[in-house]
Amino acid sequence: MTIAATGPTASAASNADKGRAGRMLRSWRERRRVSQLELALRADSSARHISFIETGRSRPSEEMVLRLAEHLEVPVRERNALLLAAGYAPRYPETPLDDPALDALRDGMERLIQGYEPYPALVVDAGYTVVAANRGIALLLEGVPEELMTPAPNAMRLTLHPEGLAPRIRNLREWRGHLLAQMERQIALDRSDRLRALYEEVAGYPAPEGVPEDVSGDEPAGSVPYFALPLRIEHAGRILSFVSSISTFNTPMDVTVAELAIETFLPADPATAKYLRTLAG
Repeated sequence: MTIAATGPTASAASNADKGRAGRMLRSWRERRRVSQLELALRADSSARHISFIETGRSRPSEEMVLRLAEHLEVPVRERNALLLAAGYAPRYPETPLDDPALDALRDGMERLIQGYEPYPALVVDAGYTVVAANRGIALLLEGVPEELMTPAPNAMRLTLHPEGLAPRIRNLREWRGHLLAQMERQIALDRSDRLRALYEEVAGYPAPEGVPEDVSGDEPAGSVPYFALPLRIEHAGRILSFVSSISTFNTPMDVTVAELAIETFLPADPATAKYLRTLAG
């Protein structure tokens, strides 16, 4: 899938366009806390040229825009926006996930998360919409109301909603704080209105009735020390403990693919691992 060149062309870029691209690059540089000199050294340029680009005195080439974006770790979607602001056509397509061109990707992700069973694993997009999940996730979601599952389940809503998993999470205050901080970091980098709206929604959820504010200190005596913050969740009268790991695709060339994340949950203690293997057996 390709994107047709629309809007301003390289020869028709206006001074306003040049200034906007420079301001956007400066914003990304400041967010990454990189000096003009440091960025120039990384991009094989000069601090003077970087300054001219940021102030609109110099129009960067398409190659320079992409090089600076790479060194500033600008998300793929925002690289397209930088190119447009500088007067160039977008470089990266945004292919719908159900497009036949991504058949191999979808098949690979399904095989990956199914191979992780009996442990939970899922795939989410940039707005935490669940696009794939295995039977380990289905196990944890048993009893969650159907209205939270349709039309497209959202991982943050499922976890923090008072009628979702929140009443079962034994260290809810810690886990909620971890998730909200994760979203705050993403908003600070991406400035996504969609993500901001989701954050404000889930941050405003009331605490589930009958659940203590913090029950993170109720581990049994002699329990295994955790090597990372665990998700401690009740299932069928047992407390299961997991630590999560998030993976993304290396050097993606498509906006959709760049915004996918695979989250896996590893048992944090032998009892959880044994219980899940017993259920699977």
